[in-house]
Amino acid sequence: MQILASLPADQYSDLLRRLPPTVDLDQLAKRTKAIQRKRELADGASLLRLALARGPGGLSLSQTAAWAELIGMAGLSDPAVKYRLDRAAPFLQAVMERQLAAHAGSAALHWVGRTLRPGDGTNIKQRGTKGTDWRIHGVFDLGSGGFSHLELTDKHGAEAADRGASVAGEVRIMDRNYARAPALLRFRQQSANQADFIVRVRWKAFTLSLPDGTPFNLIEHLQQLPNDTIPHEVMVQARVRPGEPKLPLRLIILRKSPEATEAARNKMRREAPRKQKKLDPRSLVAAEFLTLATSLRAGQYPAEEVLAVYRLRWQIELAFKRLKSLLHIDRLPTRTAEASRSWLYAHLILALLCDEISQEFLESSP
Repeated sequence: MQILASLPADQYSDLLRRLPPTVDLDQLAKRTKAIQRKRELADGASLLRLALARGPGGLSLSQTAAWAELIGMAGLSDPAVKYRLDRAAPFLQAVMERQLAAHAGSAALHWVGRTLRPGDGTNIKQRGTKGTDWRIHGVFDLGSGGFSHLELTDKHGAEAADRGASVAGEVRIMDRNYARAPALLRFRQQSANQADFIVRVRWKAFTLSLPDGTPFNLIEHLQQLPNDTIPHEVMVQARVRPGEPKLPLRLIILRKSPEATEAARNKMRREAPRKQKKLDPRSLVAAEFLTLATSLRAGQYPAEEVLAVYRLRWQIELAFKRLKSLLHIDRLPTRTAEASRSWLYAHLILALLCDEISQEFLESSP
């Protein structure tokens, strides 16, 4: 397969034309101080190309320096390439953010007037380390078929519902890690309550009460449900913080199949000793049910449709898998924070360009 770094100049010009017209690479390079003295590398387009060659192009520092000189772009030593790219992370972040801003709108999907957007995150580790070093937070627009938000943080950047500002008409679809009342409340407030969410819930994620203030015990409620396979609903409210308004929630509960229940319980039994934790019997009760919390109104959005829309969340998981399996964003070769940011942002820029190209392909006639 031909790598990006080996493409001739005319094809790189085609790539540049795919950037939004509002992206002025020279101005961004100057504003972010990625280029201060126009010596060997004089413009933003060349800096972007250097970052793409080193990042998704798969070149080492020495290969990048040799390639840049070979095509007549710049005569740089290996340390000079590293210095330039270390300083380029804010520039590359600005390019990525303008790509996202240019495609902020999307076509409605499934529900008229609503924009469905799953949110999730993926972890990246540097070579020779264990655990997580970096986390990419994303929001994927099902209408446009691409990311509407990307954010890079270190391992301390927690997943939260309000990463990626909500917009009026949006329905954000999230897994259990996002079931936190303060972030969900902020998500709603960002759009003046014009955006909604669907989030999967652990049994102990919220401190719940009924609308009249009576404490609500989710496990006791689950144990009292009839043994059927139809969705059950209950209106509750979650405590946020002292002095703040409570978050209204509509819980939608669906009993799993016996096979799925047993598989979930067996997984818990295996993981408890490994994590050196005692398995809570209430977790075994909750494992029998899929529990969703949503701000969508019951009269407008039936429980069956909410459950069906939640199942579309896997699309963002596929998008992250494409980043890793096709663009190899998980093969981080760098060892310093500055170099890692630059390398990762270059991949995210290319990922957004790939989203755009894939949409053109899908819209073309067979």
